[in-house]
Parts: sequence; structure tokens; C-alpha cells
Amino acid sequence: MVDKILVAVLLAAPMIFAQTDPGPRPVPPNASRPLPGLSPAEMAYFNEGLTRFTEVVSVTGTQPGATGTGLGPRFNLNSCAGCHTFPGPGGSSPPVNPQIAVATSYGATNTVPAFINQNGPIRVVRFVRNPDGSLDGGVHDLFVITGRADAAGCQIAQPDFATAVAQNNTGFRIPTPLFGAGLMEAITDSAILANKLANAQAKAALGIQGQENRSANDGTITRFGWKAQNKSLMIFGGEAYNVEQGVTNELFPTERDETPGCGFNQTPEDRTDYTASSILHGISDVTGFAAFMRLLAPPQPAPPGNPSVANGQQAFTQVGCALCHTPVLNTGNAFEAALRNQQVHLFSDLLLHHMGEGLADGIEQGNASGDEFRTAPLWGLGQRLFFLHDGRTSDLAQAIQAHAGQNSEANGVVSGFNALPSSTKQDIVNFLRSL
Repeated sequence: MVDKILVAVLLAAPMIFAQTDPGPRPVPPNASRPLPGLSPAEMAYFNEGLTRFTEVVSVTGTQPGATGTGLGPRFNLNSCAGCHTFPGPGGSSPPVNPQIAVATSYGATNTVPAFINQNGPIRVVRFVRNPDGSLDGGVHDLFVITGRADAAGCQIAQPDFATAVAQNNTGFRIPTPLFGAGLMEAITDSAILANKLANAQAKAALGIQGQENRSANDGTITRFGWKAQNKSLMIFGGEAYNVEQGVTNELFPTERDETPGCGFNQTPEDRTDYTASSILHGISDVTGFAAFMRLLAPPQPAPPGNPSVANGQQAFTQVGCALCHTPVLNTGNAFEAALRNQQVHLFSDLLLHHMGEGLADGIEQGNASGDEFRTAPLWGLGQRLFFLHDGRTSDLAQAIQAHAGQNSEANGVVSGFNALPSSTKQDIVNFLRSL
């Protein structure tokens, strides 16, 4: 009963304590810059990876302006940089959703689902359960290549999203920003575990627990994706290439849909080119994606000196936000000098936390249950347009309040936040927008 009363108070709090989200800061002139201190060879791989990352793919490479091949048979978009695009390549959803245009590109006959909007976030859909009631959790791509000029003869249909939504059988995800991803990859498991055990008394007092997600194969900590379900940038990129664009590759070499008449290329469609004129040009797209993400610099925070931001940073720690959104973790003895023994100002513990019924999507991945999510890194928050795993809000103040809910580990922190003076709460919002 006490927990229900607390949640009711927290959910009512936005009507009592209204903060103003100042909105995204101006886009920095070089948002997608490489890490400082890269060698000439590393810069070459970064630039080659950026080229692959921004390439648009079609089914067979015949669509004007789309030089890559392997799109479909089912897909969500046709370029890595289509999803990860704001405030630059490697970011997240842009102001105008490119999924609207790609639905009918090159003659495709797709219908845009109701949950995809022109000014809303890019969304990926997972179904919670299969028709027989067993757990699903997999991505069900929005679009198919049926009708495209480069897919003659393919006649497959889009999933029935309207019924799935009506049955409350969908979970939405938006693209995660990739800035500083190599630094996150280089954080040691021991650093994550030591931080998990730190400040135990303060965490217990606020009801904060947290657990790591782990690889079922080698047992090490996984850290990429909304539920920290992917181990490495190579796996993250290879899976996304196959799942989001339908491009088979050396990590995921099998088409997700093998309907006869819808496979137009030899598989894997993305692969090492052993006949290329140089090793760099012969790498697979997935290798290029991983190099670009690994060597991509972290976001640029606002310049220091704003008194409200400084006060907000202090209050952010005092109220307990920093117990999950850990300001700094350290990398280990990474091979690349730019990643070796670095402080990573990501504002995340990279652990899973129960976020309650209000944010639960019912999707289980590895150790993550239906209401558990990885603590979202907050660096770069100043330029993001959509918040929370499903992009349900563009208002940072609303996103803070959404952390409260039945059985959420954040209830104690949100309660403390709501007890602050209005000016201090505004300072915290201003601090978050400075990151």
C-alpha cells in the first residue's frame, strides 16, 4: 500500500513541479569527429568506416544514389546513418523521420504504421509474444521490398502491426547514440563491477540494486543496446546490418526471410573482398562500421561557467541520480592508445535496473527482464531530440518523471528530485542539457 501511494504521488508530481526543458543545444560544428590522437592508419580506418556507415543500400545496387547492395527482404531503413544521424553520423533520431520516405522508395508499396510519424522518432518494433503465447522479443521489420523496381517477383507482406498494437504486443525502441562507443567498449568488467559495489549504503537506502547483463557464451559483461544485450561493436554492427537493413554479413550470414523469389544476391551480401586493391578497401562493411564506432569521439559538452549548470550538477549527485548515472568509468589497457586507460564521462553504470510498470516493454534479453533497462548514458543529452527507450517524449522534464512507477528502482531518487526547490530542479534539467 505504501509503495502504491508513493507511486501515485510521484506520477502526480509533474503537475505540481513543472520544469522547462530548454531544448537541444546548437549542433556543434564537428559532432562526428574522431578521437584525438589517432595514428594515420587509424584515421584511414575511421574515414573508410564513416563512408560505409553513411552508404545507402538497395536490393541489388541499381537504385540511383544507393550504391550498397543487400537491402531486405525485410528492413527498417536503408543506411546506418539514416537511423544514427543527429546531430551527425553516429547520433540518434533526426527531426524528420526518414522511415516515411523509405517506405515507398524505388516503387515499394509499404504502408507506414500508425506509430511512425513524420516528426517522431525512428522506431524499431519488437513483438512481446508469438501467436501461441510463447515469448518472442525479436524485431519485426516495418517494411518489405515488395513492389521495388529492384525486387521484381518478390511478394511478401508487412506484419500486421495494427493487430499487434491493439493486443498490446509491441515494444518500441529508438536508435542509441554511438558517440564514444569505443571508450564504452574498452571499459573493463572489473571497473563496472567495482562501481556496482560502490556506495552500497546510499543505493540500498534509495532502493537501487542493478545487475549486469552477460554473454551466455564467455560470461563477460555485455553493454550495448537498450538492455545491454550486445557484447561488442562488431556484434552490434553486424546484427544491426542484418536486422535493420536486411543485409547478410560474415557475422549474421543467413537471410531472416528466405521466401522463394525474394533473395536476389549471394550470401553473405557483405563480406571481405579478397580481390581488393588494398586491405583497407577489402574490409567488410561490418568491419568498417566497427572501426568508425570504435574511433568516434564522445559528445562535446557545453563550455563550463554557467552557475545554474554547476548547481544542477551538484544537486544531480546529491539527490542520487549519479548512483546509476555514474559520471565516470575507466577503460583498461586497450590496444588503441586513444582508448587506453581513459576516463569515460558517460554518466552510466552500464547495469540493468528495474524501471517499473510504466516503462516496461515485456521484452526479455539475456539477464534483462521485461522491465529492466541499461542505465542510458547521458553524455550527448544536450543534442538529443527524443528520450527513453521508445522515444515517447521530447521533454527532458517528462522523461525524469517517467522514471517513477510501480516497482521502479528510481522511485526514491525521483521522490528526492520532486522535493527539491523548483529552481534547483530547473538547474538539474539545465545541467543535463549541458552534457
